[in-house]
Amino acid sequence: MLVLNSISKTFNPGTVNEKNALSNLSLTLHDGDFVTIVGSNGAGKSTLFNAIAGDFLVDDGSIQLDGENITFQPSYRRSRVIGRLFQDPMRGTAPHMSIEENMALAYLRAGKSRRAFFSRVSKTDKERFREQLARLDMGLEDRMKQPVGLLSGGQRQALTLLMATMVPPKLLLLDEHTAALDPGTAEKVLNLTKEIVAQSHITCLMITHNLQSALELGNRTLMMDSGRIVLDLADEARNGLTVEDLLRKFRENVGAGLDVDRILLS
Repeated sequence: MLVLNSISKTFNPGTVNEKNALSNLSLTLHDGDFVTIVGSNGAGKSTLFNAIAGDFLVDDGSIQLDGENITFQPSYRRSRVIGRLFQDPMRGTAPHMSIEENMALAYLRAGKSRRAFFSRVSKTDKERFREQLARLDMGLEDRMKQPVGLLSGGQRQALTLLMATMVPPKLLLLDEHTAALDPGTAEKVLNLTKEIVAQSHITCLMITHNLQSALELGNRTLMMDSGRIVLDLADEARNGLTVEDLLRKFRENVGAGLDVDRILLS
């Protein structure tokens, strides 16, 4: 489903602020893979997502999604087939627009027709929005005309998840999407994530600082350091591993310990 072939990215090249953010990174994801990604701050995790989503063009290498070369595609075209959630619940929705209007925009943007974004949602579409909102068990189906800005952070993040997956994307990028939520709401959004990903068979990449979650969720775990993937554990190789095992493998592969201050707080 996703093939990254030796991609690299350096910011501010030739200056004192030069930063080699991605270094000759290669990765292949199969259809339906649910992959968790961990690593210290500055390891390149979010930069990897930005490269896949098209926030910038990579310096070298290529990116293929479902057999199509998207290396030079602009981000707005990629957004039709790539869903994304950020750590900040305030991103991904328009606060002054209603819940219904936000969902309509997300639904039309992902439409297959070239003119889908300029279409109108039908009464049937609105009923579907209501059914989707009811899945959250937050009462939002009865508040569809209210501005999104009146919702709590957890409600906005759950809504953003629905918007990103109403039309199942080919790839879903989750950038610590529960980190800013209280524990109860974070668990609810994470359970909803697992349910939607499994039901729609969505290929998914999820960044997390919680090592235990990284080992329990999905079928594969990656560890990043200095813009590279230094550990790739899947299926049997990951089964039964503890957090201590993961940290030991990181030390063996990198030659240094993982900065676990924030991870331990998770």
